[in-house]
Amino acid sequence: MVQTPSKLITLDEFLELPETKPASEFIDGKIITKPMPQGQHSRIQQKLTITINSILEDSQIALALPELRCTFGGRSIVPDVSVFIWDRLPTNTDGTIANQFNASPDWVIEILSPGQSVTRVTGKILHCLNHGSQLGWLIDPNEKLVLVYLPNQQPIFFEKISERLPPPEFATEFNLTLEQLFSWLKVK
Repeated sequence: MVQTPSKLITLDEFLELPETKPASEFIDGKIITKPMPQGQHSRIQQKLTITINSILEDSQIALALPELRCTFGGRSIVPDVSVFIWDRLPTNTDGTIANQFNASPDWVIEILSPGQSVTRVTGKILHCLNHGSQLGWLIDPNEKLVLVYLPNQQPIFFEKISERLPPPEFATEFNLTLEQLFSWLKVK
């Protein structure tokens, strides 16, 4: 949902506003409220974050974080899953992870929620790719398909259950098929 303030605000003014639930994003001068995640969205987000981190975090290759505010390129967005290469994680002077991420994720993952605009979500992924992301996934739980975005390339459409989804170059150990991804939605 696009919220139209009575006057246009800047990115800096947006960042001074209190956080909202669900999260709001700042895109092209507009405040946009993300839809509240529902069951399938939440389950895929949870399992993807856990699975990516189980492979990449201990070896300090990368870290996957859900619902992380990323501010870069004049926008402030909250991807469903943001994966940052270990050396790009912002840290405080004491070595702890920083609260503010002022860079694009290396791998951005979006999961469609019912009623969510495919074009708006695609625009977020393209913005990330235009500002340094290596890979973007757009997961559609309803259709059981995934669109994979690479910089300067047409999206790749994955719908065959046995197809392996391509990971970014830094995560070659990560192996996930559509069948595995969508099996996470089953509770029995």
